Amino acid sequence: NLIPTPVLYGVFLWMSITSLEGSQFWERLLLIFTEQRQYPPAHFVRRVRQRRMHLFTLYQIVGVLVLCAFGFVPVDYLQMLLPLAIILLLPARYLVAPLIFSKEELSALDGHE
Repeated sequence: NLIPTPVLYGVFLWMSITSLEGSQFWERLLLIFTEQRQYPPAHFVRRVRQRRMHLFTLYQIVGVLVLCAFGFVPVDYLQMLLPLAIILLLPARYLVAPLIFSKEELSALDGHE
């Protein structure tokens, strides 16, 4: 009770924003708003078509939004399900994503360089 909750939210928000720089997810998110001829020569840009890359980014954004929905909902019982939602990201990646994306696309877009 010594540290106000808004201060903790601010610290966690600052940590999350500063950690975005350099992550492939952030780069792909910015590429949605970038003209294609200005794309950087990153390996995932060269190996995956533009539409498929943006579809994968959208797939990840939906996952983040689902986590935010569980984390920020004002109902305590739903907030308790946040760990379950995090665990369900694993089947979403390893069972659902291969149905949508090819193995080559996933290996290029998964962030492993």
